[in-house]
Amino acid sequence: MGAGHGHKLHFHGHSPVHRAPAHLKILTLLAFMLVVVATPREWYPVFGLYLLVVVAVIALSRVPVTYILKRCVVEVPFLFFALLLPFVATGPTTEVLGVTVSQHGLLAAWALLVKGTLGVLASLTLAATTEPQELLRGLERLHLPNQLVQIMAFMVRYLDVVTGEMQRMKVARDSRGFSARNPRHWPVLARSLGALFIRSYERGERVHLAMLSRGYTGRMPR
Repeated sequence: MGAGHGHKLHFHGHSPVHRAPAHLKILTLLAFMLVVVATPREWYPVFGLYLLVVVAVIALSRVPVTYILKRCVVEVPFLFFALLLPFVATGPTTEVLGVTVSQHGLLAAWALLVKGTLGVLASLTLAATTEPQELLRGLERLHLPNQLVQIMAFMVRYLDVVTGEMQRMKVARDSRGFSARNPRHWPVLARSLGALFIRSYERGERVHLAMLSRGYTGRMPR
């Protein structure tokens, strides 16, 4: 696995959190999220305690808070969905800042927002303090099926490769004056995605043949 892959999430450091075994961190994250999800959404102070725990771990890891927050954009679609819930849910209503909203929807939006945010922060902290290779070895120690571990390893290794291919296709479209400004241009984007899928599939076939020629028997070397 190339040294340049996985750098977008991992933050190099030597804190106690960085040095902790990967499989223990994975188990801790899983246990933490099970507790968060199982907590009734009306227990507001408890969620504040959970947030303090996450912030304490981030501080112990010495990962800059801004480094974590910048990567929280992955949660944006869920935030939009949570904002819609009070307006589309049914049941008793109440007024918030002069706007009538559903009480059930408001409570559901709160639960989705707080539990999702805690999950994203905890997951990003794990990714920032654990290199991809160590995560994969941790999953192996937890006896995750070997084929799933290999699939994830290839995903980490070739994600940047496929992203780079997609960027080059975009540059090629832009150099020909293409600009997706309205739905009439969607067929061109669909064909581009189809071509990207074919190229990725063919690349996977070539990589597999290269592995077989080097003695691959179903298990990746250490």
